[in-house]
Amino acid sequence: MEQMKAKKSLGQNFLIDEKVINKIDESILATPNDLIIEIGPGMGALTKKLKAKGSFLLAYEIDHDLESYLKVLEDEKVKIIWQDILTSDIKNDIKNIKYENLYIVGNLPYYITTPIIKYLISLDLNANEMLFMVQDEVADRFTALPKSKEYGSMTLYLKYYFEVKKLFKVDKNCFKPIPKVDSAIIKLEKRKDKPNVKEDDYFKIINESFRMKRKTLKNNLSNYDFPIIKAILDKYQYKENVRAEELEEEVFVEITHKIEENKEK
Repeated sequence: MEQMKAKKSLGQNFLIDEKVINKIDESILATPNDLIIEIGPGMGALTKKLKAKGSFLLAYEIDHDLESYLKVLEDEKVKIIWQDILTSDIKNDIKNIKYENLYIVGNLPYYITTPIIKYLISLDLNANEMLFMVQDEVADRFTALPKSKEYGSMTLYLKYYFEVKKLFKVDKNCFKPIPKVDSAIIKLEKRKDKPNVKEDDYFKIINESFRMKRKTLKNNLSNYDFPIIKAILDKYQYKENVRAEELEEEVFVEITHKIEENKEK
């Protein structure tokens, strides 16, 4: 079967390197009792490998022109759902499937990587692992450490829910058409020691802390009672003019707790 022409409007770049496809497949340790959700199967290069695991498999694809590649893979355990993942009722789609563990995998279009990940988190599907192909620089941002320029609100947002790892880089020449940048595979594993903090308050603090990255924490959090925040900075031996990118997760958690406590007084 001929290679289909990729659609720029859908952010399509088809992975054609067999070694990389096998490496991704080997990173997903699903069994026949598990469920895999694949986002954007394309022409089914990875889908075929996932099907061979014998797991239940739901693949979400928006492009009906790919039917000739994907329809042939359907059977009693494999289903292609022709819908945009961002408008799909995944909970309803999986409600009658009896499975042990859930794995989510996808080659995410670069322009909607973050919306897709946030949407999946909002559904609270209780996935054991999520494995995604993303832009290499996005992978660096998602896995960044404090004091690096890549470290930001999205780093901490994902860290709240998952242990995020960059598994390996994927050269741009492994795709057709060749994108402008390299990609990387990231793994998001469900975190067992999630911070005990009110999510909405915590994410609000984080977003405001990084609102203007070149500004100090004091400037970005000027709407708050700064002496409360300064006491925590002093405890961790940070200067008053510290920027958000220098602070560890535990500092933001403690700031959120103290602000919550102060509101309740």
